[in-house]
Amino acid sequence: MSRRLIRTLVAALLSVAASDVVVADEASGKPAPIDLFEQRIMPIFRSAKPSSCIQCHLSAVDLKEYILPSHEMTFASLSSQGLIDLERPEKSKILTLIKMGEKDLDEGAKLIHEATRKAEYAAFAAWIKACCEDPVLRNLLAPDAADHARPRRPDGVIRHARRSRVVDSFARNVWSQRMRCFPCHTPFEIEATNPKHRQAIERVRKYEEEFGQDPPGRLRLFKKTPEATLRYLIERSRNTPPGRLPLINLRNPRKSLMIVKPISKLPPKIDGTREHQKPSDVDPVSHMGGLKIHVDDQTYKSFVSWLEDYAKVVGDRYSSVDELPADNWHASKHVIFLRKVPEEWPDLRRVQLLVHAWDGETESWQASPIAFTQGSVTPRRRVGGALFLIRPPAPRPLSRDSEDATLAPGKYLIKVFTDTRGRLAADPTVMLGKVDFYGEAVIDARWRKGFRGRENITGDMIEKVGG
Repeated sequence: MSRRLIRTLVAALLSVAASDVVVADEASGKPAPIDLFEQRIMPIFRSAKPSSCIQCHLSAVDLKEYILPSHEMTFASLSSQGLIDLERPEKSKILTLIKMGEKDLDEGAKLIHEATRKAEYAAFAAWIKACCEDPVLRNLLAPDAADHARPRRPDGVIRHARRSRVVDSFARNVWSQRMRCFPCHTPFEIEATNPKHRQAIERVRKYEEEFGQDPPGRLRLFKKTPEATLRYLIERSRNTPPGRLPLINLRNPRKSLMIVKPISKLPPKIDGTREHQKPSDVDPVSHMGGLKIHVDDQTYKSFVSWLEDYAKVVGDRYSSVDELPADNWHASKHVIFLRKVPEEWPDLRRVQLLVHAWDGETESWQASPIAFTQGSVTPRRRVGGALFLIRPPAPRPLSRDSEDATLAPGKYLIKVFTDTRGRLAADPTVMLGKVDFYGEAVIDARWRKGFRGRENITGDMIEKVGG
């Protein structure tokens, strides 16, 4: 007997059983599971609108994916996956998942999705309770794994698309670098009573008078929190004036204005002056603040990494966990510079410096780096910058700045990689590997904070590969 025929016969038997259940339920005065399913669950399945899952997830999951056309198969599938508690229906995991939005710290999002979330919860709670009281449904055989009602994306991808994870990543990779845009785009960081900020105050006042009203608040890109900043960037990107680059460009992340602008120079002079010149938000982009980020440094790398990941999340372009980025960079205020670089390195050669810690148990250097920075060789023959610490993702993203990330003083191994093949130009997010390894040096680092407390190493300290 073919598998298809068996399923047809099973469906027929279930249909007969379901009709018996309807009669019994009509006698008791309670709604039948099939009626609850058709009247309250199927409208969710047929709706063109996304479910309340979008409150917590940018993609990869929708409540519709937990529903099958048949109420019997839907119940059997959810039950076999552990999403329904037969003995305590009100404790079913599927109900817990629906209610997750109630824990959202974003009060605005919680309010927007509240009605939808409550309707979905009430519908599933009533249907599950009725099904759990039906002995026929309780004893249904589980469907084949391939026929389960579940999201098409694996759990790891679903977690990666959570808004809280995206905001936490934004905080670590973008918001943590906001002081490179000080003071023009971070006015909340200006202290009115600080004498050192007088020039910054005057500069912001001048720019806001000249450019701040087109559109309103255009200079105030960074807000007091990562969450507020990201909301603003997303909203501004949705309402980009015609002809201008969006702040977040989902089609071409590296053409996002939030990264193209700080790597752009001042607008060209007219009649020998830039008086009354305006910045350009179309190609070729210009920036009244001038060059703030270099296309080969660690900040550019972190911006592009976040933008490309965000575009893939929003576009639901991750299909497996293997495709996900590590997303484990944490900004620090530790700075390291390699001075008097080897003579054979030309100016603008891209270089990565990877920091390795000592493993006391194996009495050897750890195989994986714990921090990195990168940049290109300057005319002053040095390269380096602030460190990003490489740490495992937190189990629960905190959505806050991680600039307090530190390293303990001690001996560290610095591995030096040079980009002779132009890999970073092709893909700014890449970490150089064995083929690009130049040499290494051991340093006794104090790891103080800021440029003045930087760690310095020199080219003659590097033990070159092969001698």
